[in-house]
Amino acid sequence: MVDAALANGTADTECMFEVFGRRLPGARRYGIVAGTGRLLEMIRDFRFQETELSWLRDNAVVAQRTLDWLSDYRFSGDIWGYQEGEAYFPNSPVLTVESSFAEGVVLETLILSVLNYDTAVANAASRMVTAARGRPVAEMGSRRANEHAAVAAARAAYVAGFDATSNLEAGRSWGIPTMGTAAHAFTLLHATEEEAFRAQIAASGPGTTLLVDTYDIEKGIETAVRVAGPELGAVRLDSGDLPTLVLEVRKQLDALGAMNTKITVTNDLDEHAIAALAAVPVDSYGVGTSVVTGSGSPAAGMVYKLVARKDDDGNWVSVAKTSQGKVSIGGRKYPVRRLNDAKVAIEEVVYVGDGPETSVHSNDHERPLLVQLVESGEIDPQYTGPAGTAKAREHRARVLAELPADASRLGRGDPALPTRFVS
Repeated sequence: MVDAALANGTADTECMFEVFGRRLPGARRYGIVAGTGRLLEMIRDFRFQETELSWLRDNAVVAQRTLDWLSDYRFSGDIWGYQEGEAYFPNSPVLTVESSFAEGVVLETLILSVLNYDTAVANAASRMVTAARGRPVAEMGSRRANEHAAVAAARAAYVAGFDATSNLEAGRSWGIPTMGTAAHAFTLLHATEEEAFRAQIAASGPGTTLLVDTYDIEKGIETAVRVAGPELGAVRLDSGDLPTLVLEVRKQLDALGAMNTKITVTNDLDEHAIAALAAVPVDSYGVGTSVVTGSGSPAAGMVYKLVARKDDDGNWVSVAKTSQGKVSIGGRKYPVRRLNDAKVAIEEVVYVGDGPETSVHSNDHERPLLVQLVESGEIDPQYTGPAGTAKAREHRARVLAELPADASRLGRGDPALPTRFVS
């Protein structure tokens, strides 16, 4: 597209691209925007190096004119979007890119690959946090994702309310609290379970978490408390009928004098399994496969569409697809979250034809949803790095408190808020 636009003189046409999802994946009731902080850093650093240009040249992918243009590529436009951690609904304009056609269109795959994956993880993680009802949840899914997605997933889960990750690179890069326990391999390394427990306690202290289900759970707990004493930090359960098992383990720990020893559970948990454990004395959860795969919806289904372009007189012209089942809504947009007197969200209103920098629609009952992320190619650093990640996490907590109560239901259903477009 860039090659053709450069050839026919349309590459510099000022355009507006928009990211939105036509529906919420898995018929969920709300989504959580995630990945924005990662994306901004990638856009800032997005370049075509000589190795890439040489490959494009050697394989005759584009003309030399396009190679010259790519060699100088620096995004110089504006980007507005929903703040990371914000709730979104079908057709929410979660990101808008205003730039020349060529500058904006070349970012499509980068933008969608980040937002679709990170948002899918955050959508699942947010539901798991709700199901946990205030009990800590840790992300432990690195071995179920590729090496780069594992770090992105840990970050997205943290934005959505998870408390920690077992991925140390995510801790180093994004300031996420880290945690971990021993695996069955450590127990199997030793001649006896007691030797393994003694070795772990010698290294980490009695406040560590011991994995007690390599062999017989009842014997494992007896050994754990005998070796660590009543100050044993926690035991981890990774198998069995968890609702029944947790009750039995709690009873045994209390009988052994380890009343303050916590119980953490893993074992292929998702939001439904976590909800099923609400009535038993679980202290924390570790979630792996389900969170890094979006709990059945591994992509958020977001698309990137051209919604407006300027004509020869400098006026914005709305453009939109009319394909059956894939209709888009053209025009510049200004979305707000409408609240009732109790500050509970009741609908999302999208004003069409007005940009965020000029709209006069908002009032005391309408919370503007767009923030400027990039201005003339310069990213806003408050949304990046560890501080930006923490900011996104805090924003998600505020947003969830604003949604109506039925937004937290785990069953399939309609979006918690309707979206209304106003021209």
